[in-house]
Amino acid sequence: MLVLTDLTYRIGDRLILNRASAALPDNAKVGLVGRNGAGKTTLFRVLLGDAATETGSVTMPKGLRIGAVAQEAPSGPESLLNVVLAADRERAALLAEAEGAEGLRRAEIETRLADIGAHAAPARAAAILHGLGFDAAAQARPCSSFSGGWRMRVALAAVLFTEPDLLLLDEPTNYLDLEGTLWLYDYLERYPRMAVIISHDRDLLDTCCDHILHLDQGKLALYRGGYSSFERQRAEKQAVAAKARQKQDAERKHLQAFVDRFRAKASKARQAQSRLKRLEKMQPVQAIVDSEVLPFDLPGAERPLSPPLIALESAAAGYGDAAILQRLNLSILPDDRIALLGPNGQGKSTFCKLVAQRLEPMAGSMTRSSKLTVAYFAQHQLDELVPSQSPVAHIARLMPEAPEAKVRARAARIGFPGQKGDTPVSSLSGGEKARLMLGLATFEGPHLLILDEPTNHLDIDSRAALMEAINDFPGAVILVSHDRFLIEACAERLWLVGGGTVKPFDGDLDDYRRLVLSGQPAQEAARPAPKRTVPVEEAPRRESKAQLRKRQDELDRLIAKLSGVIGKVDAALADPQTFAREPAKAAELARMRGDAADALAKAEDEWLEISGRLDN
Repeated sequence: MLVLTDLTYRIGDRLILNRASAALPDNAKVGLVGRNGAGKTTLFRVLLGDAATETGSVTMPKGLRIGAVAQEAPSGPESLLNVVLAADRERAALLAEAEGAEGLRRAEIETRLADIGAHAAPARAAAILHGLGFDAAAQARPCSSFSGGWRMRVALAAVLFTEPDLLLLDEPTNYLDLEGTLWLYDYLERYPRMAVIISHDRDLLDTCCDHILHLDQGKLALYRGGYSSFERQRAEKQAVAAKARQKQDAERKHLQAFVDRFRAKASKARQAQSRLKRLEKMQPVQAIVDSEVLPFDLPGAERPLSPPLIALESAAAGYGDAAILQRLNLSILPDDRIALLGPNGQGKSTFCKLVAQRLEPMAGSMTRSSKLTVAYFAQHQLDELVPSQSPVAHIARLMPEAPEAKVRARAARIGFPGQKGDTPVSSLSGGEKARLMLGLATFEGPHLLILDEPTNHLDIDSRAALMEAINDFPGAVILVSHDRFLIEACAERLWLVGGGTVKPFDGDLDDYRRLVLSGQPAQEAARPAPKRTVPVEEAPRRESKAQLRKRQDELDRLIAKLSGVIGKVDAALADPQTFAREPAKAAELARMRGDAADALAKAEDEWLEISGRLDN
């Protein structure tokens, strides 16, 4: 068991840990959650011994091996496979010693190598690298030939390969695509030892974790279950605390009223004094309050366009003379919600740039509406922000003739009210920079919104706010993300990028997860999946979430239409002259209202049924 007792830690005048305590069970998979800046990474540094606390202690079993991803990405001429194998220092040392050892010592080394599975290590290392997106050819390449993001995957592979007794992972999915993320879910779910994982990925916290450790206002609280269970338990605690506080406030008011009324009377002075002491000893019940998350503002175009927004026929796209994508025969409709699937390097960003008109088609044709406006957000665009300038200054460039009051109002709408709008970009958090860039990208109200990994720097609550904003956006959306929860909540169509093309994927994310874990290559996966047949004796195939949400949207429109009809009929029937002048018409209106009311009731019942199925 890992026991944290009364940990106190400060950075300057800021109290990060305030006598924080928790006891983590053996072999638990613990999700460490809290707002950005709460101190989660600081707690990891304390566990690793890299930060000394003012008070408290960390108690863990003797000889416990702790593993964490190196902060600096590995680099050098060694192959990826050798970099990962070198992470097991005991194995590397024994193999080096074995070359010159003889007799009894050689036998001891061979026995130990067998005990730690040293001879199977290359195959295990290769499997981990493959799961994180490196094929056999890539594993043989020198580490220095990869970009920083890919080398951080190698660092992750190295720590997973060592299988420490306590695995510490800080946002492990940030450098992964959806395919690598799905593989990591499966790996962590089966990990045989203790793991503590900092993550804002709800699906990871629900799939892989059996406990949630919440860091809030310097205190730690441990909850059993995944993130959804944590949310429910915390809401219950908030309700209980609010009720207790309300009861205590009423008691305080009653005691104070007695004291105020009778403290001057000699006959009641002793009772008044007793109540006054009770008031002084009464410890206030602390309300559990979540800090508010500002909503995201994603304005759409004022006037919708006729479909399709974009039509591709035998189109190709790439760079220079090299075509990355070919045989593109797709169309994008004004209300489409499309998620792009496929491993990194298959062409998702190329497709986004083609649709955003940052690349011209190399072959075929791309027909676009002449009035189409596109907003394109990608993580690399954060580098385009001027570090020394404030959000207000960035917005002012887009409103050159507007008075300062309007500029500041728009900054507040994006999420930078008051003095926050004057903060230099260099002092903003990663999430705040992403919020600003997203606000600038959608400033003019686009018809099509392209989001390439929009959640990398957002905490869970901010991701939920972004999800709501995407669902409220009136135009079309193309989404690239490793956050499965976001995709399931926002996307209605899945397009698979692989094998040099983009095609619709026939299935949902559960189908895609099975395909990824089966090891099927992207070239095969890019072909439309065959429709599955269901034997007669089995129940009908469960509808996908996208199909359910589409039907729910249709019902929303039908309910609104029927409600409007009923409202108009009621207004006509409310006029007494309707019956006097045209009794036949009045009777027809009454019959029409009854039919509309019946249809409305059925639509609402179906809507509630679908809502329940989606919740489950």
